[in-house]
Amino acid sequence: MDKINNIKKATQLARAIASDISIYNTDSIAEALKQDNLFEALADELEEGRSLFHARVSAEIAQNTNIFEKAIIDIIVASRAHVKTPIW
Repeated sequence: MDKINNIKKATQLARAIASDISIYNTDSIAEALKQDNLFEALADELEEGRSLFHARVSAEIAQNTNIFEKAIIDIIVASRAHVKTPIW
């Protein structure tokens, strides 16, 4: 399979991966936000998602953009602005 070398498609993939992480870890995410340890609590899931992203997109996109990280913030963190947490 050819690697994705289109920014738009890479962004769609990153957002899909982030969405899957979000859906399958809803309760863990809310608790981790309350405890201010989101990235530690989801370390395994985020690493698995990042590995998948890097495996599917070109090295140029994977190494020279923050597409995956932005998707994590947009999909997992920002969508939970309603959660009471000391972060905000």
